[in-house]
Amino acid sequence: MEGMKILDTGIAGTLESSDVMITIKKHSGVEIELNSIVEKQFGRQIREVVRQVLEQLGVKDALVVVQDKGALECVLRARLITAVYRSAGLAEVQWEVFA
Repeated sequence: MEGMKILDTGIAGTLESSDVMITIKKHSGVEIELNSIVEKQFGRQIREVVRQVLEQLGVKDALVVVQDKGALECVLRARLITAVYRSAGLAEVQWEVFA
């Protein structure tokens, strides 16, 4: 996949239990800010998933703010992909690419 460029702020998700809210903004380099109720147990894994998805999408410059309320990994991935697409100005995610 060709690298996606962050043009604006993109947000996906909620702050409900078992969900995650992802905010992505323009930034120099990749920076991940994590606030999670399970950070001690899963913080490293959450950060790794964020890095993997950003790499898969070709995002090289972004500030990613992750506000996790115990979301499953599949939810984290879906929310992050959606936030990236929104921040890149793309209306529809091509989900089949991620299957």
